Amino acid sequence: MANLKDIRKRISSVKSTQQITKAMKMVAASKLKKAQDGVVQARPYAAKMSDVLASLAVRVEPGKHPLLQRREEKKVELLVITSDRGLCGGYNTNVTKAADNFLDEKREGCEEIVMSVIGRKARDYYRRRNWEFKTEELNPGRTSFSQAEAIVRPVIDRYVEGEVDAVYVVYTEFKSAMTQNIIVKRLLPLEPKALAEDEIPVEYIYEPSEDALLADIIPRYLYTQMFSMMLESIASEHGSRMTAMDSATNNATEMTAKLTLLYNRARQAAITTELMEIVSGAEALN
Repeated sequence: MANLKDIRKRISSVKSTQQITKAMKMVAASKLKKAQDGVVQARPYAAKMSDVLASLAVRVEPGKHPLLQRREEKKVELLVITSDRGLCGGYNTNVTKAADNFLDEKREGCEEIVMSVIGRKARDYYRRRNWEFKTEELNPGRTSFSQAEAIVRPVIDRYVEGEVDAVYVVYTEFKSAMTQNIIVKRLLPLEPKALAEDEIPVEYIYEPSEDALLADIIPRYLYTQMFSMMLESIASEHGSRMTAMDSATNNATEMTAKLTLLYNRARQAAITTELMEIVSGAEALN
């Protein structure tokens, strides 16, 4: 039977941990609400940009813009988006696992694979595996359109200059606090979604010109997509952390109950032993 003092210390330690996890759950819930609002606001804009690009892409030749040209994927860049902090369940582990699976699949057919990371967890994970990064960006939990633009601009330059033939992104799509989906998405070359079967392409008159319009809207589309993926990842991180901390709080409650029962049994056994010793001593005197 464990010592009563040791059991009391364990109960006190578990209760202290429970207070921390409960506070972290409340903080994560507050941040999740803000992050979720950002995702909801960004999705319609990203979807409309996809519609505009799809509408333009069916009317132009692929050679009109270098980001529409497809090449054999001999050199591939992978961009992995994780969080900076842990204590969010399997969020980061699931992302890196999906990225590892992608790397295993691409190694057979590619001459070279280069890595870019957003988030300290991805950076530390792949740095331990001796990867060098083309892009290394921290993910502080809040993002801006200008940050997404700064990340995508050198990626576009590498693709246009022929340093890479394709760019893929691994990120987490937010569904709910309980559900997040790992997505592996090709960022470059662009593959605009096809028009609906009953949708008839409308001829446009371009002003100032078709080339100038594509040169402006295609990079802006990529910035928007990256901004949306980063927002999705941030919301997924907070949702996963809130769920993990809620589970940890419930586990602490169960552990406290079990330790309290163990403490009461140990205390009862100690009292019984003392009573037996007193009775035995009294009988010996008689």
